[in-house]
This record gives sequence, structure tokens and C-alpha cells, in this order.
Amino acid sequence: MDETTPSLLAQIIELLRHPLFDLGDTPITALGILKLLILITLVIFAEAVLRRIFLTRVLSRTHLDEGMRFAIARISGYIFLTLGFYLALNFVGIDLSSLAVFAGAIGVGLGFGLQNIVHNFISGIIILAERPIAIGDRVEVNGVAGKVAKISLRSTIVVTNDNISVIVPNSNFISEPVVNWSHGDPKVRINVPVGIAYGSDVPKFRRLMTEVALSQSEVLRDPAPNIFFIGFGDSSLDFEIGVWTAEMLQNPKRFRSELYYKIEAVLRENGIEIPFPQRDLHVRSGTLPVRRVDEASSRDS
Repeated sequence: MDETTPSLLAQIIELLRHPLFDLGDTPITALGILKLLILITLVIFAEAVLRRIFLTRVLSRTHLDEGMRFAIARISGYIFLTLGFYLALNFVGIDLSSLAVFAGAIGVGLGFGLQNIVHNFISGIIILAERPIAIGDRVEVNGVAGKVAKISLRSTIVVTNDNISVIVPNSNFISEPVVNWSHGDPKVRINVPVGIAYGSDVPKFRRLMTEVALSQSEVLRDPAPNIFFIGFGDSSLDFEIGVWTAEMLQNPKRFRSELYYKIEAVLRENGIEIPFPQRDLHVRSGTLPVRRVDEASSRDS
């Protein structure tokens, strides 16, 4: 048993070292592939650990915002992966110049089957470099509205107010119109339309709406709320209450709902009517000739 074990190991090693195919002038063996897989696994694991350490212990001490720290850590990780894969290939003995043989085939594959993946990959790099969106921003794209939770090279995860994670391809943020409520200045103005009945006390309504807006703790005093007279509707005088806030970006629906509750209560207490659609019917005076059925039928015959 002891004598056969070394010979068996030698045969296994010899089998692993047997060339499977040639990549240019470099013979590729099973042992080389195994080493390459182990090295790539170690590089990926090391990148994840080092990126987390770099993000939590180095970048967290800077004055950069969360989105910028994430972008720097992610791009640094991709650079580390690229260098790691390059060194792993050289360590195994694979000459990168020999890979030029497959460049044409890879280019054709990228042009057809991987077109969308490459598009999203490049879009992810653009997003991390230019930062049109960042972690924590509230965005709206293609009918999806929510908070940006994660940005990767292929897609971005947007968490809605219903706590649903929506995976959005990065290309949508480059090729489609994107509403970023948090970009630049965090202050936004939220407009709430309100209609009151014709004949209502408009100055009183304007004063009451200003008081309602300022009573909300999330509403900013500077800039001050605005009460816009939009126009004369079919059944109402149409106004729009514009309030500024920096705290309700992530939940504007709840913010509007609280304002509407307060507006309805104040208008009801002060006797200002919120009209419903109505039409006026005018009946002209006059006489309508009436004929008996038998007389009408005899005349028709």
C-alpha cells in the first residue's frame, strides 16, 4: 500500500501536467487551469475584503458623501481585479499575446450575443465616474421611483417606498430621462393642486393655505410657500400650493397625503367649499305640440 501511493500520486500529477491544448505557443494543462481557478478565486475574495476595509476604515474618515465613497471603492476594486487577473495569468505562464487569436471571436460575440451586457457594463462605468445618480438618491426612471440602494456594473437596485427592490439596467440611466430628486441641492418643491368653489373668499383661502403649509414641520420657511392661482376651471377656481422641503424626498406621497388631510380639515372648518364637477341645464320656455297616436298614424298612411 505504501509503495503504490507515491506511484499513484505521480501518475495523477503527470496526468494533470499533460497538455490539453495549446494557446499560441503556451501548452495548457489541467494543473495550470486548476492553479488559475484558485488564483482567480483568491483575487476575487481579496478584492471583496480589501474594498470593504478601504470603504469602512479609510473613506469613512473623509468628508466625501456616501455616493462618492462607494464609487471610489467600487472603481478601485475593479482596478484591483484587473491587475489580479493579469498577474494570475502571468503566474500560470499564459502569455497574454497568445490571446489575440481569440480576439476576433470575442469581438463577434460581444457585437451580437453580449451587446446588451456590454452596453450596461459601459453605462455602469459612466455612472460611477460621472455620478448622475448616487447611493441614497431618490430617482424616477421608466415608471420606477425609489431610493438607490446599490450600483453595480450591470444594474442598479432601486428600493421603492413599498420596500420592493427593482433591478434597473444601467443603460436606462444613460439613455432614458431620469428624475433625480436628490441631485445637487437636496431642497425640492412639491406642488399640491387644490380647487375651491366659485364665489369663495380667495384672500382668506390664500391666508389659510399659507398657515397650513407653515404648520408642517417638514416644510421649509426659506424659500417660503407659494399659493399659485392656476386658472378658472369648469367647476372651480384652481390653485396650486408650492412648498419646499428637504426631508420628504424619500416619501413624497405621504407628504402630499398629510397636506391634503390638513387642507381638507381647514377648508371644512372655515366653510370654504371644495366643488365637484357640475353642469348647468337651461330649459327654454315655449309650447310643444302633442298629437294622438291614432291621428299621427292616419296621417302617415
